[in-house]
Amino acid sequence: MVTPRTARPDFAAVRAEFDLPASFPPDVLAEASAVEPVTAGPDRVDATDLELVTIDPPGSKDLDQAVGIARTGQGFVVHYAIADLGAVVEPGGALDAEVRRRGQTLYLPDGSVPLHPPVLSEGAASLLPDGDRPAVLWRITLDEAGEARDVQVRRAMVRSRARLDYAGVQADVDAGCPLPVALAALPELGPLRRALAVGRGAVELELPEQEVVRSGDGWTVEVRRRSAVEDWNAEISLLTGMCAARMMLDAGVGLLRTLPVPDPADVAALRRTALGLGIAWPEGATPAEVLAGLRSPASGDGSAPALALRRAATSLLRGAGYSWFGPGQAPPEDPGHGGIGAPYAHVTAPLRRLGDRFGSELCLAIAAGEDPAPWLLDALPTLPGLLSASEARAGQVERACMDRTEAGLLADRVGEEVEVIVLRAEPGEVYLPEPPVMARCEGTLKAGGTVGVRLVEADPATGRVRFSAGT
Repeated sequence: MVTPRTARPDFAAVRAEFDLPASFPPDVLAEASAVEPVTAGPDRVDATDLELVTIDPPGSKDLDQAVGIARTGQGFVVHYAIADLGAVVEPGGALDAEVRRRGQTLYLPDGSVPLHPPVLSEGAASLLPDGDRPAVLWRITLDEAGEARDVQVRRAMVRSRARLDYAGVQADVDAGCPLPVALAALPELGPLRRALAVGRGAVELELPEQEVVRSGDGWTVEVRRRSAVEDWNAEISLLTGMCAARMMLDAGVGLLRTLPVPDPADVAALRRTALGLGIAWPEGATPAEVLAGLRSPASGDGSAPALALRRAATSLLRGAGYSWFGPGQAPPEDPGHGGIGAPYAHVTAPLRRLGDRFGSELCLAIAAGEDPAPWLLDALPTLPGLLSASEARAGQVERACMDRTEAGLLADRVGEEVEVIVLRAEPGEVYLPEPPVMARCEGTLKAGGTVGVRLVEADPATGRVRFSAGT
């Protein structure tokens, strides 16, 4: 067995660089600790009889969603329970103000910077399988093709039956073992929803997903492989977000996650790139269909041309943002999300993302035939800026941790000749498979090829890694 290289990146320096809070203010902790237990009542149904489970990475305690999928004679029924933060966060209170400042949970390799105090996010508000929990419960009825036909949402008390992880569920699927009742229909519905996504034009890049992981007394970088179960579970979340967006648009009030439809010129350029890489692009085929075709083993999914095309396809996913609408503000002219192929709203991860709590409250009001509360309408204009800023910071923090780890792994190899896959020719970008590193590269390059280059810089302090294709 080959011992992986390890690095000792300074994550504390990353926390200092981005001024990440080390704790919550005392008044916020006091407010979170004083939250009263939520029980069933006139405005909250008892749904503890539903078969629901959570599926998350191993060790996760901030459990946003619990799912239950049942096969019916006409199709499927999905129950999706979302942690009810609206029941424990007082509008205008100290906790509300603090989570608006934070925007989302930030994940660093050595620990997270949570959006909410752990007493809530890993305790009273988390959908842990240790008792009844308040939830925003979605009930989505789908036909045989997996298309949504009826949507209901209400406050409920639920009880998760088990805390599962992706690898464990995937192992049961692969071995043909019976799944929990709550997931028995997932292997049928998941692929149906994936196929519908391709039909909608959803763009799935599926580039190598790097992650920093502990190795011995140091850190290394690995490629995380997404399982089919993880993809299927993601489709249930996307389904709920699309249903939420449709409710908001029909009601004329909402908060959408938006992304412009790919520009035809960008699509044409991507097709030329594919053909130049030797990847078939039939006349009339969509980017979604071509990229989905790269998943097949015969297509060479991990080949240099496939990776280069996936990297080039990022040009289709520019301009993501948030759009609010309501009294005095019309919905956006293009309310869709070009990467999903439909309008979409964040409502399924309120423990980890600020906007989901507000999205859930809007949907609850719409479903009840009520006007959204004044505090909710007042917040809408402020949210796009807060959410975009926190998203940008999360991306910067993640990239800084990755860069410093990559540079640490390569620091003693400066001057070496290595073989890389060329992802882009201009500006030059290459992928080193082992350890899995993406970095800039100087010199004349051809996308989709494999080429020998020289490592000319790897600075653990700044995270700069640079290759050169020159002599």
